[in-house]
Amino acid sequence: MTYLSRTRAPNHSAHAQGWTISALASLYRSRRALAGLDEYALRDIGIDRKTALREARRAVWDLPRCWAR
Repeated sequence: MTYLSRTRAPNHSAHAQGWTISALASLYRSRRALAGLDEYALRDIGIDRKTALREARRAVWDLPRCWAR
């Protein structure tokens, strides 16, 4: 006999994780600062311009999965 279970996908949204407005604002500022780094600074942290711009364009509520609690 086969049983089906109903499970919900994990919710990794900022609201579900209990992030505060100030924490999200800080994330926003960090992503904008990343977009403004010059080539030397990007090379120093080990990423290229394309990767930096892709990260900077992410929505503030789009948290990295590794930040999920």
